[in-house]
Amino acid sequence: MTAALEVRQLRKSFGGIAVTQGVSLTVQPGERRLIIGPNGAGKTTLFNQIAGDIESDSGSIRIFGEDVTRLPVRRRAHLGVSRTYQVITLFPKDTLLHNVVLGILGVDGRRFQPLRALSAERELHAQAQGVLDSVGLGARAEALAGEISYGEQRRAEIAVAMAQKPRLLLLDEPLAGLSKDERVIVRDLIAGIPRATTIVMIEHDMDSALAFAEQISLLHYGELIVEGDRETVVAHPRTREVYLGA
Repeated sequence: MTAALEVRQLRKSFGGIAVTQGVSLTVQPGERRLIIGPNGAGKTTLFNQIAGDIESDSGSIRIFGEDVTRLPVRRRAHLGVSRTYQVITLFPKDTLLHNVVLGILGVDGRRFQPLRALSAERELHAQAQGVLDSVGLGARAEALAGEISYGEQRRAEIAVAMAQKPRLLLLDEPLAGLSKDERVIVRDLIAGIPRATTIVMIEHDMDSALAFAEQISLLHYGELIVEGDRETVVAHPRTREVYLGA
């Protein structure tokens, strides 16, 4: 079986400080992978390398068997890579519907057709409305992104990412800053994403995240130090050392 994501000996340094140090991991199609580690472990840098937001110093990245190591973000998006960020990246003065339409156009050839027919516009809006419905925000479609609650913004970001029909979805701390009730809503939303989409998630809310994860990778100072299923990683002495100082 061709892996959904295959990372080999990935390295990145900033000003002489190594942030990812020879990271290798393999994620199978349909898998739910959790990446954990304390602040400064290199988790978001690793995501940025996978998505193409930053260029790796060395190593390789394959998405469904295709080498994307030197491809720009837009090319990886067309191969089925989509992501969310720690910081909300919605356009705050646009409606939720327009934000999702822009997400669709990011991987849709119609963005190069400025004189496209009105029927195409209606199709895009109907598609975007359906995506918002799927995350429980259908009734908020005409609300401005900057005027909805933080929890709704998190769901809207997932909607924008899912609008691109990703094969590989990277979620960077989707539960961060949410109330208990909001975490339940977003966690259930993520759990309901079809297995046609492989998910790799960074998260600090361990109680919620562990329920999601099938395989876990623990990063510490840019190195992958523990990997395995939930029971293996939680029980590993290095995990206790990193998180509890034991």
